[in-house]
Amino acid sequence: MASEKQQEQSEKQQEQKESPTQDHTDNAQPKDEVTTKGKEIKDNLDQLLDEIDEILEEDSEEFVENYIQRGGE
Repeated sequence: MASEKQQEQSEKQQEQKESPTQDHTDNAQPKDEVTTKGKEIKDNLDQLLDEIDEILEEDSEEFVENYIQRGGE
C-alpha cells in the first residue's frame, strides 16, 4: 500500500518534470488602470524631483555667495 503511494508520487513528480512550465509573465498585458496610475505616479515624482533640483540650486548659490563673502578660498 505504501509502496503504491510512493510510486504514484514518484510518477507525479516525473510528469511535473517532463511537462513544460508555463511562464505567464511573457504574455502579460498591463491593465489600463494600472498603466494610468503608473503614469500619474511618474509625473508626480518628476515634479517632486524638479522642485528638489530648484531648491538645491538656490541653496547652493546662496552657500557659495556666503562662503566667498567670508573670505573662503
